[in-house]
Amino acid sequence: MKTVKRKVTYRLYPSKKQQHCLEEMLRLHQKLYNAALEERIDAYRKCRISVSFVDQCRSLTQIRAELPEYERLNAQSGQVTLKRLDRAFSNFFRRVAQGKAKAGFPRFKSFDRFKGWGYKAHGDGWRFFSRENFVNGTLRLSGVGNLQARGRARCGDKEKLSRNPGTPKTMEILKKGDLWFASVTFETLMPYRASGEEALGIDWGTMQFLTIINDKAEVKAVENPRHWDRSSEKLKTAQQDLSRKKKGSKNRQKSKRKVIACHRRLAWKREDFLHQTSAAVVKQAKLIGVEKLNVKGMTSAGGRYKAGLNRSILDTAPGTFFRLLECKAAEAGIPYVEAPTRTLKPSQTCCRCWNKEKKLLSERTHNCKKCGLICNRDVNAASVILQYALAKQTGQELALGVDGWRPQIVFPKHETPPIPEVASATVGVGWV
Repeated sequence: MKTVKRKVTYRLYPSKKQQHCLEEMLRLHQKLYNAALEERIDAYRKCRISVSFVDQCRSLTQIRAELPEYERLNAQSGQVTLKRLDRAFSNFFRRVAQGKAKAGFPRFKSFDRFKGWGYKAHGDGWRFFSRENFVNGTLRLSGVGNLQARGRARCGDKEKLSRNPGTPKTMEILKKGDLWFASVTFETLMPYRASGEEALGIDWGTMQFLTIINDKAEVKAVENPRHWDRSSEKLKTAQQDLSRKKKGSKNRQKSKRKVIACHRRLAWKREDFLHQTSAAVVKQAKLIGVEKLNVKGMTSAGGRYKAGLNRSILDTAPGTFFRLLECKAAEAGIPYVEAPTRTLKPSQTCCRCWNKEKKLLSERTHNCKKCGLICNRDVNAASVILQYALAKQTGQELALGVDGWRPQIVFPKHETPPIPEVASATVGVGWV
């Protein structure tokens, strides 16, 4: 087992006095970030001098000596804020070197858009004390005091959910709406996660969230929960109520908090669904094959004519799901294979004879004119992905045809192939 770092997010419950202290610290870090950004811009515009992270750390020492409010801040947390700006510039220059149209020059942050600040090392300005069962704890923050923290580390097995998450290393204080969170990074051994005995091919979609086929040609599906559709009416009402309020009024602040709460609940539901589903898939698998998706490219064009489809794609969060799935597969120690979508073309390739035929998005049935295979379009794509993953795992080369490498999942050639029924499976019994 190797040592890894994992983040655990705890919700904080500060008193009114502690909340005021946290807001003042957040405002000071926001001002420091904007002042450091202004210094870099002015130095280059007027003198053609590039100010480095080390230069600004020296300036921070002088600021702390002259301004008492910054002297009360933890010195290392101020350096973390400056490092955040330095990374923003590094990413900007990297995108410029790559020739990207939108390089994204670092911007000034308003108080509402400044997410929080961080700490370098445990014991330097903060300490976290877990309870005996490692669920919840107490955060001691310099200048604020002891804060109640609620949360626990996720784990693959239910009976081990309360285990020790590891040794705390770094931390970030985050403000989301009117709630406060502490994101603590723990150093721990690679967590154990149970896995299964099936090789799985997974096709993602918006009609069915996942279509899964195993090496025995058994098909299951995970329904698209459509979180946005279920929450859109309530969110729309809250946004309309916000737009009617006068700017700067207390009623507008109340309406704004309601909108934030709607978005927060929507995000929590989506995140929980993705974690539960990815854990269920890994618990069933010994090999996972997926297609490589370019989510940004899929949703970057179309305008108002494709707005509904783009919203449906982003609502399922495929990028986040496959990132979680890959992480959990690594924890379980099982292979995770990404099939190249552009060259393999799972939706257009027949899983029996590997003949490629273009299909419209509206065509939901795969009907191969070469071998006569008729099946569900998503089932066919999942089968192609699985066969690619099996070939990669065994080191064989794929061939476009039956005379070369033979697929390991083959429907009968001389019989009328039935349309496999996609069995709907909910995340719950039998999956988690």
